[in-house]
Amino acid sequence: MSTIADNIAQVAERIRNACQAVQRDPHSVQLLAVSKTKPAAALREAHAAGLRDFGENYLQEALGKQQELADLPLSWHFIGPIQSNKTRAIAEHFDWVHSVDRLKIAQRLSEQRPAELPPLNICIQVNVSGEASKSGCAPADLPALASAIGALPRLQLRGLMAIPEPTEDRAAQDAAFAAVQRLNNDLRDSLKLPLDTLSMGMSHDLEAAIAQGATWVRIGTALFGARDYSQS
Repeated sequence: MSTIADNIAQVAERIRNACQAVQRDPHSVQLLAVSKTKPAAALREAHAAGLRDFGENYLQEALGKQQELADLPLSWHFIGPIQSNKTRAIAEHFDWVHSVDRLKIAQRLSEQRPAELPPLNICIQVNVSGEASKSGCAPADLPALASAIGALPRLQLRGLMAIPEPTEDRAAQDAAFAAVQRLNNDLRDSLKLPLDTLSMGMSHDLEAAIAQGATWVRIGTALFGARDYSQS
C-alpha cells in the first residue's frame, strides 16, 4: 500500500515530466495539496514528506486542522465557494484565496484582512467552460472585476483559477487551459496588473494544465486517495 510520501514522489515526477515535455522549469509549478476531508494526521505526514501548501474547501474543517497543526509552518489556501458570512475567518486565517468570483466577496476580504498580516493573495475563479453548476466569473466580466479587485487594499491579485469541465480528452483539456492562460495574459496586458499565477490542473489533467502555463496544480486524490465525504 503506497504511503503519502510515495504518492508525493509520484506526483512530483509527473510534474517534472510534464514540464520537461514543454521545456518549462519544474520549479515554476507549485504543488497545492488539496486536503479537504482528510485528517490533520495526513497533512502532518505530507508536511514531513516536504509539502507546505494545503488547500481547503470547508472553512470549519480547515480551522480545526489549522489549530491541530499550529506547530508546523504551513501555508493555507482557501479553494472552495465563499459565503459572505465566512469572509472574516478566511481573511484572518488564510494566505491565499483561489475562489473569488464576485466583487462583494473581495471587498469583504479586503476590509477584514488584519493589518498585521501580509496582503491576502487572491485568484479570481473564472468559469471557463460556462457550466451552470460551477462557481466562477464569466470571462466577459473578468476585466471589470480584476480592475476593481486590483485596486483594493490588503489584497494582492495574483491571477486566475479555473476548474474546466472534466474530460479525458487531452485536446479538450488543452483548449480549456489555453483559454484561461489567454484570459490571464489579456488582463495583464490590458490592465497592467502584475499577474503571475494560474491555478489550474488536478489529479487527472495536471499534464495539460502545465502545458498551458499552470503555476499551481491542485492535487488531492493522487496524494491522499479517494475522499470520504460522509464526515463533511
